[in-house]
Amino acid sequence: MTSQSPPPATIRRRVLVNLRVDPITTPAWVITFHGLVDGREHIAIELGEPGPVPMVRPHSECLTGDVFGSERCDCGPQLHEAVARIADVGGYVLYLRQEGRGIGLYEKLDAYALQDRGMDTYDANVALGHDPDERDYTVAAQMLQALGATRIALLSNNPDKCRQLLDCGIDIAEEVPTASYVSETNVRYLRAKARRGGHRLRAI
Repeated sequence: MTSQSPPPATIRRRVLVNLRVDPITTPAWVITFHGLVDGREHIAIELGEPGPVPMVRPHSECLTGDVFGSERCDCGPQLHEAVARIADVGGYVLYLRQEGRGIGLYEKLDAYALQDRGMDTYDANVALGHDPDERDYTVAAQMLQALGATRIALLSNNPDKCRQLLDCGIDIAEEVPTASYVSETNVRYLRAKARRGGHRLRAI
């Protein structure tokens, strides 16, 4: 985690696509970057008409939830909500390649196996030799600075995203909560996020 302004990144390319994310279909600009500090291929998705204080959702990649609809987490529903809400008011989804809170897809699935034996999502990461949450939002700040979006409405329940972006020089004008997507299969996971990660989740 950084506590200073990151080095500048620049926009590499903007490509117009039509996104179908239930419950909507919407045009969107997919934006790539030069100079991101971790060298990964993160993208920004511009939706609607961003104003001077765009709504922004930094969303960490979750193959199982975002693509395959896994109900072990709330990632897919949060992504769908973010696209719909941001398309309505204007802003960006930052799609960050930080699978499994930064530990990668295979290790995330190993963590699932430990959770099936009783560990919570944070202890499972630690048992595999990782920090409870290894995500670093420096690249998110770089992307926002390249987009000229240094004052934002942050769509998130995670206080760590807010802290890290503030540390990187992003002005958070408003923190906007997402809905809570609770089911029988993810309630233990969500309770751990609220208790261990300080996520502001309702109805759990």
